[in-house]
Amino acid sequence: MVQRFDVNERFADGVQYIAGELRDGSSGQTQQVVDPATGNQVYRYRPASAADVDAAVAAAERAFPAWAGATPGERSDALHRFAAVLGERAGELAYAESLQCGKPAKLSEEFDVPGSVDNAAFFAGAARHLEGRSAGEYSAGHTSVIRREPIGVVGSIAPWNYPLQMAAWKVLPAIAAGNTIVLKPAEITPLTSVMFAQAATEAGIPDGVLNIVSGAGREAGEHLVAHPGVAMTSFTGSTAVGKRVAEIATSTVKRLHLELGGKAPFVVFDDADLEAAVHGAVAGALINTGQDCTAATRAYVQRPLYDAFVGGVADLMATVRLGDPFDPATDLGPLISHTQRDRVAGFVERARSYATVVTGGEAPQGDLAKGAYYRPTLITGAAQDSEVVQREIFGPVLAVLPFDSDDEGIALANDTPYGLAASAWSRDVYRTGRATREIKAGCVWVNDHIPILSEMPHGGYRASGFGKDMSAYSFEEYTQVKHVMYDNTGTVAKDWHRTVFGDRA
Repeated sequence: MVQRFDVNERFADGVQYIAGELRDGSSGQTQQVVDPATGNQVYRYRPASAADVDAAVAAAERAFPAWAGATPGERSDALHRFAAVLGERAGELAYAESLQCGKPAKLSEEFDVPGSVDNAAFFAGAARHLEGRSAGEYSAGHTSVIRREPIGVVGSIAPWNYPLQMAAWKVLPAIAAGNTIVLKPAEITPLTSVMFAQAATEAGIPDGVLNIVSGAGREAGEHLVAHPGVAMTSFTGSTAVGKRVAEIATSTVKRLHLELGGKAPFVVFDDADLEAAVHGAVAGALINTGQDCTAATRAYVQRPLYDAFVGGVADLMATVRLGDPFDPATDLGPLISHTQRDRVAGFVERARSYATVVTGGEAPQGDLAKGAYYRPTLITGAAQDSEVVQREIFGPVLAVLPFDSDDEGIALANDTPYGLAASAWSRDVYRTGRATREIKAGCVWVNDHIPILSEMPHGGYRASGFGKDMSAYSFEEYTQVKHVMYDNTGTVAKDWHRTVFGDRA
């Protein structure tokens, strides 16, 4: 259950968290945190400047030697305590997440917060398993050993759609591997990222290991990516901004991890369980009001099931309840802002000229008119090359297109620049097996869409970026692999020396 608190009292000192202390930013500007369900300001703060980023990076640099030098068991113990503190703060975290994002409390309580606590528990165990290949004599007279070592200070940038979970995904593998981190959350949703860092301090993770700078991307974010003290950049957000991040990071030869946009296909073959597919499509399209890069956004339905699928989705969407995020009966909250609501509405309005809006396609009136609400929307008749099929809308909008052959369905699924997630629906194991092999996406679900696990990696192909969040695979992003080779012979004049000077002995 959400646990309310006074946000202005809790963050009276600001939302920059540097070396274990809250402070205000020094940019000289102000930034609002707005409840998107009402349009009302819930908090106002001074964002981070370049100087604040410098201070945070310096704190992370100071903390790095001791944290990197801690044993895996010591880091594991600290992360176990961290998971416990997060669990104790679950109600407050759920409240803050719903307040700043507008997401229904049941989503925060049952998905965002427990998922983040579970991530912390997973990486507490994974911290003890930073393993390389076994030692061996791969060359006569030498023993080779593989070491995994932390990279240094990581500068991470997280989006506004899942502020708490994205903080967890960025921070936990990085610090479990012995790195220190400066995280910049989206400036409109900083609250739970700061609470996450405070919980780390309460758990005994040393000051400076985890720092938060809350500020605008062009000032704080770009300075963080370009900072010479930052050894790696991890970014989650749109593909367009990801390209800019990559330009800055590569100019300083940083390690780079990108989790970018998506346009997930939802492929329904003609032997699928129709009712299950309908329910899966509505849930997969509307999670977090569609503001999810893995959301089901384009359904391809084999022609024998097409009409029934469209009718079923339209009927089920009509039952979805919009309302106050803190009302237990609410299914769908507002979009993150009126600006985002208007962007989504623009896609739908333009689609009316070339497609059919079957249901939704409007903002509600009455008591919800002050919020950034938009009704669940189903579109049919759009061409494959239309913008509602090709571009990321990031709202509660599902486009449905028919297909005939299996070859066509898989080809259509792959026909966007993205490749983050997808799903295939069929009772035939051979059909779904082919789909999982041939659909170009970092995750392909079979007869479901959306579930994620701490033990399994998350990351995309193509314009959806590269690198993995969660799972032991994430350590590949946050560690350096070092080969150490020992001479076992004690021989002064080695045979290979003759390739440089002298003759064979």
